[in-house]
Amino acid sequence: MYAYLKGIFSYKNPAQIYIDVNGIGFEVNISLNTYSHIQDLKEGKLYTHLQIKEDGHTIFGFFDKAEKEMFLLLISVSGIGASTARMMLSSLKPAEVTRAIQQGNVKLLESIKGIGKKTAERLVLELRDKVGKIATENSNLQQENNIPEQDALNALISLGISRQQAELAIQKIILAEQPPIPLEDLIKKALKAI
Repeated sequence: MYAYLKGIFSYKNPAQIYIDVNGIGFEVNISLNTYSHIQDLKEGKLYTHLQIKEDGHTIFGFFDKAEKEMFLLLISVSGIGASTARMMLSSLKPAEVTRAIQQGNVKLLESIKGIGKKTAERLVLELRDKVGKIATENSNLQQENNIPEQDALNALISLGISRQQAELAIQKIILAEQPPIPLEDLIKKALKAI
């Protein structure tokens, strides 16, 4: 329902912040990872996920899209609720969670409060193929000056192209042409290069 909230951080603690968006205050639950990025900021933007349950509505906020996408993947696994997913993202960065799942590092996942051996094994089993599709901090294309490249990568992946193929095509085009390349052109040329 809410893709992101942008406004003034009127209250902050390591688990929760209040964002004033044009006079409306939103209470947003965050991870330690997000808190470490925003603790010194007076205002900013958080990507959000609204969880609707019988007993209330809860907004979860994330510093970047990679963390939000990891959160959504985690809560898709049976036995992982929003609180546990937030705990995981407070203990490990999204890239570290991705690496642990891809490498089948059950011990590292088990070290997180609330994650037992069976849950850790289920995480690896259910998410190993999916985590490669989300943007992580380790992506060569995820740099602030490469936003069109990241958007193009996400678009190509959503069209069903493998991450590796998409990255190679985008890099090939960037090397062949002088940046900045308009996003639409980059996607079209990457599709032709695949």
